[in-house]
Amino acid sequence: MITRNTFLAIVFMVIAHGSKAQITQLELASGHKKTDFTSFSLRSLTPTANFSIGTLAFFQKYHEQESFMFDETGVHSTIYWNITKAISFGPGLYYNSVAGFSQRLSLLYAIKSQYFVLTAIPTIAHVEETGLINAEMFLQMQLTLPLKEDWKLLFSAQVLTNWEKFSHHTRSFQQIRVGVDKHATQFGLALDLDQYGDAPITRTSPGVFVRKIFLNN
Repeated sequence: MITRNTFLAIVFMVIAHGSKAQITQLELASGHKKTDFTSFSLRSLTPTANFSIGTLAFFQKYHEQESFMFDETGVHSTIYWNITKAISFGPGLYYNSVAGFSQRLSLLYAIKSQYFVLTAIPTIAHVEETGLINAEMFLQMQLTLPLKEDWKLLFSAQVLTNWEKFSHHTRSFQQIRVGVDKHATQFGLALDLDQYGDAPITRTSPGVFVRKIFLNN
């Protein structure tokens, strides 16, 4: 089981980075409690951009180990049918080093203006290890305000919550970033809030971050 999971995780990484992506985003956030590396890419599968594949990979390393805290690696790939410019829909497969594999069905809603970006991804997931059907919601918001020359002020947040059988909370996080942006290189202060369990226990991880965004036409 471990061999199959590891192999498929590597395959998804190769798919994500094996060809030219429309967007690639790399972020490193670190503080005295946790270090988090995240990679996201999105690319078209067809010349008409009717279908696309999005892949998210992350690694979280905790510096203060506790009984309920654990280092975690995840790879999530989804094939989207782009219904409209803002709405996409499709199946995905997620591998997590703690929970194993889950099959997913996601709806992606994304809007973008000159200074603001919003992405919402509600998901229904079937977890192989438990056989349960879970619900998940992911939100990403980013606001950039011009300062002078090529510098921008940056506010961004990522929020995720996961519910077992739609009723029991299992995992949530809020990742808040405040900093500056110049030529798609962003850096500043980071604050991660992680919640675990049905009666959520929260751990706060302040630190700093650097993020690079690559856009291809």
